[in-house]
Amino acid sequence: MKPTTLEEAVELTKKFTSKPSNEDLLKLYGLYKQATEGDNEGERPGGFDFKAAAKYNSWLSLKGTSKEEAASLYMELVEKLATQHL
Repeated sequence: MKPTTLEEAVELTKKFTSKPSNEDLLKLYGLYKQATEGDNEGERPGGFDFKAAAKYNSWLSLKGTSKEEAASLYMELVEKLATQHL
């Protein structure tokens, strides 16, 4: 199943019957945030909030990527993950 829009891809992830790896979840998060909001301009989370820091870093690693490219990469990743998690 190949999503053709960001919204379709997001809906597809809600149908996964198993949870992707934390690495894949972080990639999805970063790509989604880049696709919907653009570059991460927020404050870095505090030192002991490791989950928030990992999400922040995932999004920050995509700085300079266009929203369109991030959306395309998100859809590609969801399509790949769907073969393993649906």
